[in-house]
Amino acid sequence: MPSMHALSVPVYEKMLGNLAAILDKAAAFAAQKKVEPAVLLGMRLAPDMFPLTRQVQIACDFAKGSVARLAGQEPPKWDDTEASFDELKARIARTVEFIRGFAAAEVDAGETRRITLTLRGETRVVDGMPYLLTMALPNFYFHATTAYAILRHAGVDLGKRDFIGAV
Repeated sequence: MPSMHALSVPVYEKMLGNLAAILDKAAAFAAQKKVEPAVLLGMRLAPDMFPLTRQVQIACDFAKGSVARLAGQEPPKWDDTEASFDELKARIARTVEFIRGFAAAEVDAGETRRITLTLRGETRVVDGMPYLLTMALPNFYFHATTAYAILRHAGVDLGKRDFIGAV
């Protein structure tokens, strides 16, 4: 079985890099089509879903939050003030820098660590491995996928390779 670090940090790092490249394509699309970037940043797939900007913020939050919790630390709270593609890319870069700052042994120690979460006012305690595999990673991928889907739906020339990246 791969280590907790191997299952988290490099996975997040690669996917966040892909997400940053997708945002570059979105910015180029907006410039080429003369679409105000705020239009794309505010798009959502359904009225009750978060817009693109929030999808990227939440993907970053799951990456930094899960790695910090697995390492036994409280995740940092960041203001959600990004209002441009460049600001979202800066958040992605800050997230990658943050998660790279943990030694593999720190994250690996989280496999059986009891992690306390408060979700919608309810406190839950879960072990590290189930937390990573059944909560953190699926939520991260949900928000990264939704960001991709919003931009694809808007007409940005994206394909599966943009999402998955080089294999």
